[in-house]
Amino acid sequence: MVMEATLIPNPKDSNATILLMGLRRGGKSSICKVVFHNMQPLDTLYLESTSKPTTEQFSSLIDLSVMELPGQLNYFEPNYDSERLFSSVGALVYVIDSQDEYLNALTNLSMIIEFAYKVNPKIHIEVLIHKIDGLSEDYRMDAQRDIMQRTGDELLDLGLEGVQVSFYLTSIFDHSIYEAFSRIVQKLIPELPSLENMLDNLVQHSSIDKVFLFDINSKIYVATDSSPVDIQTYEVCAEFIDITIDLEDLYVEDGTSSHANGGGTDGTSTSAPSPRTPTDLKSISHLSNGSSLYLKQMIRGLALVAVIRNDEVNNLTIDSTVAIIDYNVVLFKQSLMKMWENSRLVYDEDQ
Repeated sequence: MVMEATLIPNPKDSNATILLMGLRRGGKSSICKVVFHNMQPLDTLYLESTSKPTTEQFSSLIDLSVMELPGQLNYFEPNYDSERLFSSVGALVYVIDSQDEYLNALTNLSMIIEFAYKVNPKIHIEVLIHKIDGLSEDYRMDAQRDIMQRTGDELLDLGLEGVQVSFYLTSIFDHSIYEAFSRIVQKLIPELPSLENMLDNLVQHSSIDKVFLFDINSKIYVATDSSPVDIQTYEVCAEFIDITIDLEDLYVEDGTSSHANGGGTDGTSTSAPSPRTPTDLKSISHLSNGSSLYLKQMIRGLALVAVIRNDEVNNLTIDSTVAIIDYNVVLFKQSLMKMWENSRLVYDEDQ
């Protein structure tokens, strides 16, 4: 069996490529379906094992490809051009089933890291300690420590103690898998420091507590401001995207609507999004704690989602606060467009 040439990323491609690897039945296909196809986690129980490489692609601030490689195939056989495969990717994501015996997986991981690092020293090595939903909190921590220790020992024996490996506890039944992929994708975005600086400026000049730049379809955030990420805040912002998109269906084609304000299950009061063109999605939701959620569509499938604090200190009404944020977000979007256009120019010149 020979790997199809079209499934091997080209080193001259503009796409940032992530290899998703791991032993059979480790959860790779479920991750792809949940993150990139919005499949319900329970529906993944009926997925068959992947028999050949598959690729997911989406265009965000960068063009990203996620290639899933079947666990039962040996990519170090002569039939496979493994050197070309590993030399052309940005990140290797290895999935370990934490509910199964993982010693064989760790041996396989070490072998892959040894080869991949020699071919491509710049490759990011990311390990998902997956299916933690079935483990107690104490056992999760024990499994993570054990996997990290054994991986370090294996790499030390191979003379690879300088290789940096990142570990994430993940499950498709909560937002941990999105958080992990967000951090992995961010490492592949050259403009990330500039993006973070722009978002910090937005927070500084607006009544914003936290802001994310999301890929709308996958709920991966490609950037956020420099303040720590609280997983609950991330979850609320990610779910707000789905709520906004669902409410879009309330509008008829001529842009009229039955203006709706309803109480959410978490005590929120949600206002339906403004009539829009396909590139002008906007929505605001007022929370019961006095804060608000703000969403504005950006470029290339991205959306800015921010948590607006109750600005009683400056005696500003929510309308005044939103007006200021609207102005600053327009400036941010213009800078984002220039950043993307400049990155395209750099790529074209490299060709």
